[in-house]
Amino acid sequence: MRDIPIELAARIESGAAMLCHAWVLRRGDGAAMGFTDHDRDLTLDGVVCRAGSGWTAGTGEGALGLAAGGLSASGGLDDDAITEKHIGAGLYDGARVELWRVDWARPDLRVRLWAGTLARFRRETGAFVADLDGPMAALERVVGRTYGRTCDAVLGDARCGLSAEAVAGRRCDKRWTTCVATFGNGVNFQGFPDIPGDDFIAARPADGGRHDGGSRR
Repeated sequence: MRDIPIELAARIESGAAMLCHAWVLRRGDGAAMGFTDHDRDLTLDGVVCRAGSGWTAGTGEGALGLAAGGLSASGGLDDDAITEKHIGAGLYDGARVELWRVDWARPDLRVRLWAGTLARFRRETGAFVADLDGPMAALERVVGRTYGRTCDAVLGDARCGLSAEAVAGRRCDKRWTTCVATFGNGVNFQGFPDIPGDDFIAARPADGGRHDGGSRR
């Protein structure tokens, strides 16, 4: 539920409110910048929101519960704000972004519509689209390793154990049988080939052979 200032609500009810959008972006290095779709600059909590940036609100995706939700915004690339050089250097990765609805005649009267994290910039001709993740997006990120039958190493890297020269021009489908038969590298296999899968419930005892609880392979 949004906390709308009483005075702003009254101005909206009376038709006196002059509303626009404003974005405040705070990078990981502490730099803060602002943008607005109004035709002149606004200042929010000491951050100047530039009118000449061309920022406009894009599509939004809301969700109930713990779903992440998302939002997008678009604007122009210019030397005073978002530049290709800074995007390429990753200065905006993970930046915090707040979207406000502001009475441009009284910038102190505003309500925050949305807050999240800058996920990525998608470049377009002379412009960009910023994809923003909602606050619940952190709950969807995979942290650490996950268990699976296939190998999660990159062919030829330190965890794989094979040298780049040994695997030059070769491909790996990440399966145990391929690792053993094709590369002879089972000792470094970074998956869990014996983990029960979706077919485990339909498995039946093996006919003949040893019945010692060991691998079914």
